[in-house]
Amino acid sequence: MTFASSGAETCFHGRHIRPQILAGLDGANWRLQDYLKRDGYQALRRILGADGQPGMSPEQVIAEVKASALRGRGGAGFPTGLKWSFMPRQFPGAKYLVCNSDEGEPGTFKDRDILRFNPHIVIEGMAIAAYAMGIGVGYNYIHGEIFADYERFEEALDEARAAGFLGDNILGSGFNFQLHASHGFGAYICGEETALLESLEGKKGQPRFKPPFPASFGLYGKPTTINNTETFAAVPWIIRNGAAAYVETGKPNNGGTKIYSVSGDVARPGNYEIPMGTPFAELLALAGGVRGGRGLKAVIPGGSSAPVLPASVIMDCTMDYDSISKAGSMLGSGAVIVLDESRCMVRSLQRLSYFYQHESCGQCTPCREGTGWLWRVVHRIEHGQGRPEDLDLLNSVSDNIAGRTICALGDAAAMPVKSFVRHFHAEFEHHIEHKTCLVPAYV
Repeated sequence: MTFASSGAETCFHGRHIRPQILAGLDGANWRLQDYLKRDGYQALRRILGADGQPGMSPEQVIAEVKASALRGRGGAGFPTGLKWSFMPRQFPGAKYLVCNSDEGEPGTFKDRDILRFNPHIVIEGMAIAAYAMGIGVGYNYIHGEIFADYERFEEALDEARAAGFLGDNILGSGFNFQLHASHGFGAYICGEETALLESLEGKKGQPRFKPPFPASFGLYGKPTTINNTETFAAVPWIIRNGAAAYVETGKPNNGGTKIYSVSGDVARPGNYEIPMGTPFAELLALAGGVRGGRGLKAVIPGGSSAPVLPASVIMDCTMDYDSISKAGSMLGSGAVIVLDESRCMVRSLQRLSYFYQHESCGQCTPCREGTGWLWRVVHRIEHGQGRPEDLDLLNSVSDNIAGRTICALGDAAAMPVKSFVRHFHAEFEHHIEHKTCLVPAYV
């Protein structure tokens, strides 16, 4: 896997852009002393008024994050500063901050690289968020299948505590913040924020009914704010350089850079940190283009739960929330799965449908039963047993799952099915009619 976001500046649209999270990292310079050389913890020092600086009030920090147009990098793209403003600052009891590092979306591998190559940027971002919302305790819930990264984050926590960046009376400011790491167990459903909270509490990881929302009733029944790893990692740069500079890096309503996990049929799969609003064609070129000189067939632009887009659509898109949404899909987690002309779309959908059938927690009947239906119908089409009515059945089952479950896993299972059938209807029909694949076999 190419760690493509490290290294020198890259030119986009005549501007020289240095990655803001993964700049210049090679895997060996992740410790505190290395982070300090990259202006690490300067943002925390600034807001706390350390070294004789004037400091920033919590309200000023939230206003700066709002003005930056930073949107949640975990999938939903909700404005980060607005979410922080929901936290009741004057609440008299405990409040909690949670980092969602439970990265289980197929095709997504950015957060684990942040934890592996730059863990202190997450710690600093969480400390800044805790100060802004008046929170004293935080947790980073880390995916169960990346234990080495969990251990590295624990080492970084020890370094930060020893240096006075975590704990009581941080940098002599009177601000207290305790931060802990929690190791998950690999369940995809625990990436859903309320299922994550249940798991943190030691319970079975199943989503909660909403409302109440975590901002009012979260971890241990207390107000809680949850953000993604990459979201917290973006905060120190914003505080150091200002909201205006962050917006300028990206585009209006889509501030800053974004890390895209590019996989599939490309020459150089890896993580690429580029400005929001960069044309998809430029991202594809950074990844070396389509592997083997083949033609581009389709792209899943935001992780396996995002609707697929054919090449004719995605090539006109820029990589930001608004452009991808307008095209009929989602930017999601930023996992860009590239499919070349040799890929059978029926077989590809069969694999995706199996994943969601396997990962459904079973709490909601439409998801528990419906994901099994979707996989079985696509499976029989792929294996030459499809029926003409199966395509209508797939759409019907999808419609009876979407919007009828406690969490979004049901929608995540249904949206790919409907988009695959809509955009590649001829391939599904050919499978049903001829009992074989329309795509020629490549060696």
